[in-house]
Amino acid sequence: MKKNIILIGFMGVGKGTTARAFAKKYNVYNIDTDDLIESKENKEVKKIFEKKGEAYFRACEQQTADWIEKCVKGTLISCGGGFYKVNNLKKLGTVVLLDASFEWIHNRLKTAKNAEAKLAKRPLFSKEKEAKKLYKERENAYRKLADVVVDVENFTLDEQIAFIAKKCKV
Repeated sequence: MKKNIILIGFMGVGKGTTARAFAKKYNVYNIDTDDLIESKENKEVKKIFEKKGEAYFRACEQQTADWIEKCVKGTLISCGGGFYKVNNLKKLGTVVLLDASFEWIHNRLKTAKNAEAKLAKRPLFSKEKEAKKLYKERENAYRKLADVVVDVENFTLDEQIAFIAKKCKV
């Protein structure tokens, strides 16, 4: 894989799950932008939001995107839900949107085995009404940036990763 694959989509849509399955099946490296930021800051995303605010976190995302652009090749990158706002996203690789309705995502998180932990690690999902508003705000931006759109509601995980591999010529 020469070009990076950049997974974007709303928080909880399954970017990390998809990335791990894809990386295993196609023997590629997989990194997560939130994990990179947590490692660099030595704090969980939730704590960064609490202690330093969203603007600081977004600056961390931009710094991470700049590093990826300069240093990372041939890698699958799963991004935090707001990472799409970085100013060089299209330069990082092929942008793949994992697409699902808000209701599907919310249900996925609520019914997960570790639902409490999944919801707790997403500070912007703590209030359902506000999360839905945020989803609506981001929906069109995600689509405009995407080179490839994957309907995660109607495809199995295996079908999703096969579709991504085909579209991205892996």
